[in-house]
Amino acid sequence: MMAWIWSPWLAIVATLCMLLLIHKSYRWIYIVYKTFPRDAKAGYRFAKLNWRMSRWIKAKATVPSIFRQLVEKHPAKVIFFFEEESWTFQKLDEFSNQVAHHFKAKGFQKGDSVALMMENRPEYVGFWLGLSKIGVTAALINTNLVSDSLIHSLKISNTKALIYGKDFEKAVSGIQLDLPKFQFAPSASEGLAEEISREPSGEVSEQEQILPTDKIMYIFTSGTTGLPKAAMITHIRYIYAAVGINSLTNLSPSDIVYNPLPFYHTAGGMLAVGQGLIFGLSLALRKKFSASNYWADCRKYNCTVAVYIGEICRYLLVAHQPGSQVDHPVKKMVGNGLRPQIWTEFIETFHIENVFEFYGSTEGNSNLINIDNTPGSVGFVPIYASRVYPVILIRCDENTGSPLRQANGCCIRCKTNEAGLLIGKVLKNRVHREFAGYADEKATETKLLRNVFKMGDLYFNSGDILIQDEFGNYYFKDRTGDTFRWKGENVATSEVEAVISNVAGLKDTVVYGVQIPGTEGRAGMAVIEDPDGSLDVTKLAQGLKSRLPRYAIPIFLRIMDSLSITGTFKLKKVDLQNEAVDFGTNQDRRLYFYSSESSDYRPLTSEIYQEIVDGKVKV
Repeated sequence: MMAWIWSPWLAIVATLCMLLLIHKSYRWIYIVYKTFPRDAKAGYRFAKLNWRMSRWIKAKATVPSIFRQLVEKHPAKVIFFFEEESWTFQKLDEFSNQVAHHFKAKGFQKGDSVALMMENRPEYVGFWLGLSKIGVTAALINTNLVSDSLIHSLKISNTKALIYGKDFEKAVSGIQLDLPKFQFAPSASEGLAEEISREPSGEVSEQEQILPTDKIMYIFTSGTTGLPKAAMITHIRYIYAAVGINSLTNLSPSDIVYNPLPFYHTAGGMLAVGQGLIFGLSLALRKKFSASNYWADCRKYNCTVAVYIGEICRYLLVAHQPGSQVDHPVKKMVGNGLRPQIWTEFIETFHIENVFEFYGSTEGNSNLINIDNTPGSVGFVPIYASRVYPVILIRCDENTGSPLRQANGCCIRCKTNEAGLLIGKVLKNRVHREFAGYADEKATETKLLRNVFKMGDLYFNSGDILIQDEFGNYYFKDRTGDTFRWKGENVATSEVEAVISNVAGLKDTVVYGVQIPGTEGRAGMAVIEDPDGSLDVTKLAQGLKSRLPRYAIPIFLRIMDSLSITGTFKLKKVDLQNEAVDFGTNQDRRLYFYSSESSDYRPLTSEIYQEIVDGKVKV
């Protein structure tokens, strides 16, 4: 077993020595010298990850079986702090057993799927954990969904029933689907809560028949670029996700994790909750993220680790009062979405010792993590270790995301510091290289690339544009389709969004390209949330002119009272893109255009827009 663990690193050393001999390059020696501490640390932690996984794979472990060992080890330890409640490992185990008995009695069996639509609370985990003990897959529904998008998620996961919290009664009552619905209210003395409380709390026999490769849940993509897709999560993938974060961030059983993230999302429901279910850590939960209560909660529960996603770090900065004291026990932050432009300000303002920014997707196999606090980096792969961990950048059309191929049909690897599409090699029977796909087979096929470097090979298409520097660090640039071309140059929307947000005072911002009839490419358009009317468009224009190249400054500007945001703290872009330059009568929007003559934003009317189309006004 030890040989299996260390053989990849022996291969790395051998490859490194060979490259040094071939290149005879002082630069190579310098790069190795600079990255050796990081790579040695990663090598040790990755070996620990592999050892843990090999042990559990050999034991054919599942999430319930590992959790049961923790219950036997420390039944009275708290797994969840929630408001004024404390749930011990034994209490969660007993509740989940009651759930298993209840739904078994109702006829649910292995292979069925039951949807779960609830607020963050300990019972949420108890429901899907209990269902998994009888082989039923929980479809974790985004609590923001209503109407058609909710019906779509229920259908594609083939759910046989829906468990929902009382807060979502209105959304559920509005759907017309013939399936059993169970409303759960924790304090109720009747209904589902009362029925479950009467069930036995001992284990169910079906748990022994659950396999590591069985599905434990569906987690849905955020739907920022269309309707959600249901990613299939097996027991072993759930375990691997939790083990990866625990090993590579070097968490301890004594750590307490603050988790205000939605449980239907990977970061909140797998990476964070998994630290309790797989490693026995305690977690402090919150129903819904609150910037004003984030650090207060961390103090209340004495949290040493906190998690974040999307724009949360920016919201925390916005909520912070300059000069106010920052007092909390958090030493490590784990998550993804911390913008490079506010990275240093964030860690200095809140005195964070380690930020573990990771890159990945619920369903993907191209996962990365930053373990050495490199500002802006989403992770790394040593440039001499691509064979061991084949996560690769290839050249693509940044507008469409389509890979560029040579005359022989093979894709083209990117050079150092060249933006490209991130792909990961798919290998069956290797947990970290597999791609289980979605419930929808057609959707699964769209994420696969075949015959990439040779006939027959298979890669997962992340759909993201990244850059890798000479030290192996990766930096996120944009999603394919978001990048647009203007004045003969490619514009990365994420970079422009970050600059605008900083100039405008950390306001929510969305940037995309829009077509101007008769004009080549797409002109930039920015939508900025400004509910209090404090945005000064003159100062904005001046700030963008000093920070962005001319072609990247948005031509059109829309100011709105509010912007829609997903449950995973990402700004919705699709609807705004479809509207483009819309001269509707809504009072919550004001339109401007960037005048090339005055280098300033001026009010945009339908008449002026027509003059732009006719070429009478230059942009």
